[in-house]
Amino acid sequence: MAARVLFVDDEENILNGIKRQLRKQYVVETAVGGPQGLELIKKSEEFAVIVSDMRMPEMDGVQFLKEVKTLSPNSVRLMLTGNADQQTAIDAVNQGSVFRFMTKPCPVDFLIDTVNAALEQYRLIKSEQELLEGTVNGSIKLLTDILSMVAPEVFGQLTTLRETAREIARAMRLMSTWDIEMAAMLSKIAFVTLPPQTLARVRSHKDLEPAELMVIERLPETSSKLLANIPRLEQVARIVHYQGKNFDGSGFPKDTVVGEDIPLESRILKVLHDLAAQEERGVSTSAALKQMGGRPGRYDPEVLKTVGWFLMAMEEEEKLLPPIHVRVVDLKAGAVLINPIETAEGHALITAGQKLTAAMIERLINYHHVHMIKEPIKISMPAS
Repeated sequence: MAARVLFVDDEENILNGIKRQLRKQYVVETAVGGPQGLELIKKSEEFAVIVSDMRMPEMDGVQFLKEVKTLSPNSVRLMLTGNADQQTAIDAVNQGSVFRFMTKPCPVDFLIDTVNAALEQYRLIKSEQELLEGTVNGSIKLLTDILSMVAPEVFGQLTTLRETAREIARAMRLMSTWDIEMAAMLSKIAFVTLPPQTLARVRSHKDLEPAELMVIERLPETSSKLLANIPRLEQVARIVHYQGKNFDGSGFPKDTVVGEDIPLESRILKVLHDLAAQEERGVSTSAALKQMGGRPGRYDPEVLKTVGWFLMAMEEEEKLLPPIHVRVVDLKAGAVLINPIETAEGHALITAGQKLTAAMIERLINYHHVHMIKEPIKISMPAS
């Protein structure tokens, strides 16, 4: 596919001439002035290269390219200008991150060479981005695969937690939910570092020794350290680090971060983790939320209110069919567990009340082939 290049100028005859000269080499789009260029960028597929004039009414080239840097950060930015003074160059580099300058009048061969150099830069940026994303995704998959083998019941809980956290984040109008979804899935990755005896006691909800309690308290820090060196997971690591912090600043970690300075994603996970712990003890959702609401300073009031509203509304809306018994291989995504899923030895893998996802079912089937899961499994399917 030919490269997409956008030219922006306030003189339409210049744009028409450029389009005639370059249409065989590239997919050329044009915009008369900065505002029209920004609208085109918002509505179109990503441009590999964006070339802007400097002197334009309403919005000059530096202002335009500064906006482009935010809207389309991967696009390589060029400036074609008749005003090649030093200050223009400084502003364009500092504010618009311009790759190269061209001066008017610009020979066609030089323009093509410059655009080709910009295209090579764009390809390098995209290749590095794809490599980085592959590294990140591979690292995340490796970590979650390890967790699913060491503590499959914890992995099952985190899969449900991720879905709920995503919906709460959307309800609270977070621009992106990627960070909180990853933080939810990796929030207990440090469980893989626990001694087998401690992990067994945690699984069975038995009392822990004081030394074990200290280790458990520091699990968010351990998880955060495991994640901090993975590219693009720095913010995820910070969210995980503060997931146990109380809204009034008490609790772990013991620092001066308090209130809304605690990442919103961490405040959401704090509520959801504590709510899940209450429900595991047999406390109903409504009773648990009421108890949590009576602990001022522990939770962000807005987060607690949003979680309560969302979960109550979900319970009211979801109608389930009468329970049925199925084999592991017959489980379907969306099924709600009436009883916990247990190993043949009686260890719980996934607690009752959770909704199964396709990923959870695939892992259960794989686990069943090796270790055996108690069958049949009692579930209910949504009426819809």
